[in-house]
Amino acid sequence: MLREYYIGRQPKTWLFEGQNAGEQCSEQSLQSVLKQALKKVGNPKPVTLHWLRHSYATHLLESGTDLRYIQELLGHSSSKTTEIYTHVSTKNIQQIKSPFDDL
Repeated sequence: MLREYYIGRQPKTWLFEGQNAGEQCSEQSLQSVLKQALKKVGNPKPVTLHWLRHSYATHLLESGTDLRYIQELLGHSSSKTTEIYTHVSTKNIQQIKSPFDDL
């Protein structure tokens, strides 16, 4: 479906462009698409674009992606902004092996 979309629309700058070629979709348009998709699959839980972005970053961190790469992907100018995800992710902390475990 994505290939057909790309061939049919031939986006120039953004994969999913707004109404005008070369412009990105508005946040309101994307939120509307998300709400329609959630309704279609019968998900009653409230989900926002920001929540999806936050989940994406947390999963990247938990799978071992370097924080600097996550910062770049999310477009954060400051590493301090990206560091909030280190407080959310506990998976890596749980996997730390104490040297005393080998005694």
